[in-house]
Amino acid sequence: MLITPETSKIGWVGTGVMGHSMCRNLMEAGFQVSLYSRTQKKAADLIAAGANWCESPKAVAQASDVIFSIVGMPSDVREVFLSDRGVLAGCHPGNIVVDMTTSEPQLAIELADAARRLGVHSVDAPVSGGDVGARTGTLSIMIGGDAEVVTALEPCWKAMGKTYVRQGEAGSGQHAKIVNQILVAAGMIGVCESLLYAQQSGLDLETVLQSVSSGAAGSWALSNLAPRIVSGNFDPGFFVEHFVKDLGIAMRESKRMSLKLPGLELACELYERVVSRGDGRLGTHALQMTLSEMSDLNWTPKQR
Repeated sequence: MLITPETSKIGWVGTGVMGHSMCRNLMEAGFQVSLYSRTQKKAADLIAAGANWCESPKAVAQASDVIFSIVGMPSDVREVFLSDRGVLAGCHPGNIVVDMTTSEPQLAIELADAARRLGVHSVDAPVSGGDVGARTGTLSIMIGGDAEVVTALEPCWKAMGKTYVRQGEAGSGQHAKIVNQILVAAGMIGVCESLLYAQQSGLDLETVLQSVSSGAAGSWALSNLAPRIVSGNFDPGFFVEHFVKDLGIAMRESKRMSLKLPGLELACELYERVVSRGDGRLGTHALQMTLSEMSDLNWTPKQR
């Protein structure tokens, strides 16, 4: 059976940069939503549009058939799902819980085991695509969990994403997201270093982007984040501090598998410098300012 607006009520926990738009897209697809966020003000427009406000993740679960969550850190995931006020405390047999936070693979397995003991299905489904993908419903969703449950959720995946692929059992969605973040880290270093070189060599940044974006160097980051760098817009599509968390997970998992990944190590070092500079709440492309500073230069793009 498919999870549709006619058959199922949706719960949502977390209305940050990504979660707000993702929840809205489910509502626009016709789903009745009950929601909770640490800051009710961030959900005000969703409530005005018809979402039912709940006082805790537990209350969200009690009012819902399928409960989605996207929060910040693994510690937040534990609180949202496993605390006395958490989602699992409010679930009944047959519920489906979906954590879309980028978190630890082992934690996804732990949640799945805890849910299974209650007769509840658990799915890990982290996403990629940033604030733009969340707003436009074009995210890439990496999914771990029971195949039948993942298939049943297809109307929800379609409301939020353009690409949604089951990677395997619990935890595999998180492993796929680690692959994504390693790629993103390397790509952002390339984007920022290339723009720094272009500026210092006297090239017009917008003109050079016209040439390189459509060639072999083209990438999502180059098309979507490089123009923001050029315009001086470092607002977060994804927070640096959350990216540092993701890279830390990638480092721990790599060490557990006895992998030596020097590119990942470099990215961790550079993004820790971004945080030390005080830019942890900016977007990942704020790496540009740190790299400029390392060359004793000021980033002087066009102002917004």
